[in-house]
Amino acid sequence: MSALSSPPKDQFLQDADRTTGDSPRRDAVRKALHNYQSARNRTGATFTDWKAARAAAATIKHEAVNHLDQYLEEFERQFTARGGKVFWASNSQQARDYILNLAKARNVRAIVKSKAMTGEEIHLNEALVAAGFGVVESDLGEFIQQLKGEAPYHFVFPCMHLRRDEISDLFNRELGTAKTDSPEELTMIARRVLRRTYVEADMGISGGNFIVAETGMISITENEGNARLTVGVPKIHVALVGIEKVVPRLADLALLLPMLATAGTGQHLTGYNSMYGGPRQPGENDGPEEFHVVLLDNHRTRLLADPEQRDALHCIRCGACLNVCPIFKNIGGHTYGTTYQGPIGSVITPHFRGLQDWKHLSGASSLCGACTETCPVGIDIHHHLLHNRRNAAAQKPAPGEGLLWKAFAVLMRRPALYKLATKFAPLGSMLHPLIQGTAVDPVIAWTATRDFPEAARKSFRTQFKAHQAAKQQGGVR
Repeated sequence: MSALSSPPKDQFLQDADRTTGDSPRRDAVRKALHNYQSARNRTGATFTDWKAARAAAATIKHEAVNHLDQYLEEFERQFTARGGKVFWASNSQQARDYILNLAKARNVRAIVKSKAMTGEEIHLNEALVAAGFGVVESDLGEFIQQLKGEAPYHFVFPCMHLRRDEISDLFNRELGTAKTDSPEELTMIARRVLRRTYVEADMGISGGNFIVAETGMISITENEGNARLTVGVPKIHVALVGIEKVVPRLADLALLLPMLATAGTGQHLTGYNSMYGGPRQPGENDGPEEFHVVLLDNHRTRLLADPEQRDALHCIRCGACLNVCPIFKNIGGHTYGTTYQGPIGSVITPHFRGLQDWKHLSGASSLCGACTETCPVGIDIHHHLLHNRRNAAAQKPAPGEGLLWKAFAVLMRRPALYKLATKFAPLGSMLHPLIQGTAVDPVIAWTATRDFPEAARKSFRTQFKAHQAAKQQGGVR
């Protein structure tokens, strides 16, 4: 994802205005998410006890995150024992440099990449292309977005906002293929292009849904099989994985894989669930000659250090919170301007990229709680959005806000003064438009995005007195 041309909040507001005005596309996204929710409800109903499954999944992630150092070191021992190499990247620059230097040292010419949100997070494709390496996304949705020059729209469904005719036109323009309205034909067009890239690529890059400490293995979940080819065919493989993806035991996947499939796509289990434990071993027919795992921090330990919000690292990137969020349904994924969209993205992005620059995402929420209710690992998402708002305000209060609250406290403790203020409130409502949006506007932080509330013509005290008087005269029962 390229850098934003405007401050994040300004860009967000501009994109939100444009996206919400595109009614046909917004309706199409809503319909797609409704169909997903129906599939998820059917699949979730097949669990003996979905509530207990969520609690168990949350317990697994809680154990892993609260003993992150222990389990990551165990993973490294097990993985390197079979010839794999582990690199600990503190930030995006270190991760990019390691992969770039490896590609240069091995004289890599072409790279094939399967779906990896961590790659989007550190702008890996841009860095590789700038260094002269050809990179092709092998996930169909990611491939389409790459051809469009756009970031993924959604965690799980990267191009869910596009119509078939738009994809057909894109393929016609970029690949020179005939136009078609058939999903099968569009898929086969991409398949013919992508099959060549696996054979030609010297390096494959992937993410990882889970990393298993007990066995030193990477777990990748997909529905197309492209990740298997990305790992199995090129001579060198690099898995770029966030440190929070670790789980203690292989047996934990017996719960987490069905939970991820159900919450993410409404399936009982995704089409391909693969485990990789290192480079090709003697006697094996396929697999890379070199296998590197880049463990990415990139401010995750900053979130880990916050005991109140640490459980946001439990996220398994299923995208379920995006699918139920009324804000996401209206503004879409690109409006967020960051790799991780929707409710969970609004929680973690301020930690990853700076609270003051990205605090507006936590304000872009209805706080309806649907995200928390649907989360398969029980993250208290909507309360974390409130925590971000509180922390942002405490860190950098809005100009004049402290003075306003002090004035409010004085007013509320003095009934006579409060009574006087209610009499002049209608006058304030009439005069405020003259200063709204100027430097002397005492509530500019509020009115920048909202209408100033109009004061009642008659205060409650006045109306109550009139009511009592009428009651005494027998006019009110």
